[in-house]
Amino acid sequence: MTPPTTPDSAAQTVVDNALRACSAFGREDLMARLESTNAALAGDAAHVVVVGEFKQGKSSLVNALVAATICPVDDDIATAVPTFLREAPSPRAEVVYADDLDPEIPTAELVGERIDLNDLHQYVTEHRALDRNLDRTVRAVNIWLPRRILAGLTLVDTPGVGGLGSAHNTPTMGALPLADAVVFVTDASQELTRAELDFLHRAHDACDNLVVALTKTDLYPQWRKIRDLDEDHLRRAGLDVEILPISAPLRVRAVQGDDRELNQASGYPALVRFLADRVVKAAQRNAQRNAGVEVSAVCDQLASQFSSERSALADPERAQAIVDDLTETKVRTEALRSQAARWNQTLGDGIADLVADVEHDYRGRTRMLLKECDAAIDNSDPADTWSEFEPWLSERVSREVLENYRFLQDSAATLSALVAEHFQDASGEVLDQLAIHNPIPIMGSTTIDATVDTEKPSAAARGFTALRGSYMGVLMFTMIGSMVGVALGPVAIGIGVIMGRKTLREEKQRQVANRRVQAKNAVRKYTDEVTFHVNKDSRDTLRRVQRQLRDHYSARAEELHRSTTEALKAANLAAKQLESDRAKRIADIDAELARITSLRDMAQSLVVGSAK
Repeated sequence: MTPPTTPDSAAQTVVDNALRACSAFGREDLMARLESTNAALAGDAAHVVVVGEFKQGKSSLVNALVAATICPVDDDIATAVPTFLREAPSPRAEVVYADDLDPEIPTAELVGERIDLNDLHQYVTEHRALDRNLDRTVRAVNIWLPRRILAGLTLVDTPGVGGLGSAHNTPTMGALPLADAVVFVTDASQELTRAELDFLHRAHDACDNLVVALTKTDLYPQWRKIRDLDEDHLRRAGLDVEILPISAPLRVRAVQGDDRELNQASGYPALVRFLADRVVKAAQRNAQRNAGVEVSAVCDQLASQFSSERSALADPERAQAIVDDLTETKVRTEALRSQAARWNQTLGDGIADLVADVEHDYRGRTRMLLKECDAAIDNSDPADTWSEFEPWLSERVSREVLENYRFLQDSAATLSALVAEHFQDASGEVLDQLAIHNPIPIMGSTTIDATVDTEKPSAAARGFTALRGSYMGVLMFTMIGSMVGVALGPVAIGIGVIMGRKTLREEKQRQVANRRVQAKNAVRKYTDEVTFHVNKDSRDTLRRVQRQLRDHYSARAEELHRSTTEALKAANLAAKQLESDRAKRIADIDAELARITSLRDMAQSLVVGSAK
């Protein structure tokens, strides 16, 4: 079973008909709007992100799904950069370097440099080679394959999350809010770990279209018991997530031998159904709905000028009143285009408030994190805990960054709804989606500068410190005894031993305190560096959101003004129309309105059909 291979033909037909209508009526502005809709209908692909711990079979799952050995699979190496797989008539691959990254363009859409498919392992694995000429760091690899199963899909093979302390966890988590679906991969060797359950919670929060793939069922006969245990863990964790047992080797053999029974045993048909029904079809329904909404809005604007003209022709006595109403409407649409328009002021003020709110949210998160870090450092010796503390800190900071970006995204959506509400009376339209910037490049380029001296003093150094304290104690008390005429003898030696132990203890405490200060300074240096980049990126993101909303509603205001102007022009002509010509013109208008109404009905049927 494979997903559909083409966009909904009915939606494509409706948009094409609307384009022809706009061309016939000379509405180039509406044509530009529909061309964007057409491109989205034909070109948008649902992103499916494959995530999981290291060596759980993510790359094997992707290879078996597309029936091609594309993603490198090896016991000693692991995937280190995201790999994007899409459909194309012929296979090819491109590599995207760090210096190619553009914050305005999603990583998956960047154009990279062409590479040989046979050299993929050099770019996507842990031991990938750097470009020998430019010494550049690889950030992503794009692959195109002639596979029907990829129609309407973009599969993303991600680095292993490596538990809660992995440096790879950050880019993987950063990709989840951008996904249409997530396939979490865990093998049948053991039940879900606490780290995996924590990750699943966070993944489910970022994308609720989630499924768990239980791999390597061919290697572990007890996989059914593991599946049942995993289902129990998910249920107790409050996660309503389906588990799909699969075997990549069985899938490969089934494809090679065209064995349907073996293919069923591999479990992959259930995964394909998930991709087809809950991912591709859902994305197509959403695109179909958007196309219906856009065409309906365009039809309303096309019909407005004819409706006004017909009213003026059918009732000559009210023609002047209709002209007066349209003149007043034109004044309102002109006001919508100005900087003083309420929606424009709401947008400007809202973005300014959002900048402050987002920065305050992140500062609050950072303050709480620093308190937690200080408490942890004060209750331990960094020499013993830093190797575990450092990756924990990186993961915690990345989590707070992603939560801050989620707050930004939700707040921007709320602002969009408010601006739309202020624009609603005139346009009746709402901006459905915002392209919120992905925070992956920030966390991927920021590292902890751990200048903490985690070396404990050697036994020789400790002995020297104790000897120095003992010597000073013996010398001091011997001199005191000599001054008062009392020979302390062995007593002075005992006192010297006590003093030596005290000196050694104080030196240990001093060194631990010094390491704690160094650790706290390293934490603050790291969080300050991240904050610097996050604040800059948040401001840039909100400016992009502001431009999106401004351009969208400015374009709608221009369309309304154009429609009102055309309607007013037609009404003025109708008011001057001779009685003998009125009947013929009304018949012509009725024919045009009938065609527009028919087109709008077809568009509305798309909206209704997408909800089923």
